[in-house]
Amino acid sequence: MAMKIISMAALVVVVLASSVLQSTYAATYTVGDATGWTVPNPNNTEFYDDWTDNKNFVVGDVLEFNFTTGRHDVAEVTETAYDNCTTTNPIVRYTTGPASITLNRTGEYHFICTFDGHCGFGQKLSIDVRTGPSTAPTPGSTPNPSSSASALVATISLVFMSIALALFC
Repeated sequence: MAMKIISMAALVVVVLASSVLQSTYAATYTVGDATGWTVPNPNNTEFYDDWTDNKNFVVGDVLEFNFTTGRHDVAEVTETAYDNCTTTNPIVRYTTGPASITLNRTGEYHFICTFDGHCGFGQKLSIDVRTGPSTAPTPGSTPNPSSSASALVATISLVFMSIALALFC
């Protein structure tokens, strides 16, 4: 009986470890890719909306806003502030570039540049963040260095868990 309790405890540890390791897969997205975080071309005010196409943002992903300090900033704002390009009272504002923002919750995120006129000219980004690891890196993303190793460890953990279940249940 004691052996069965120890086996079950070991199984619980393996399950918890594999869950934690699977949740470490994340991607880093450079906002705007090579263009960075800047006022888009006047003929393409939808630049950042277009940039989000075919990207699947999940909790744990990182947005890298590349901008020149003193010429731009990035502010997380409410949806209303985003829609109206209201630059006062942001949720948080990053004034030093580049700025890395970890997406730590599900739901919508809205970002604007608070420099005069920049948001109105299209320097704004709205994304929807979902739970769970990305099924595959999307264009414009770079997997975090530890993600491949974490995925391998998680897979190995699941194999050991399956073996443990087969042997002890």
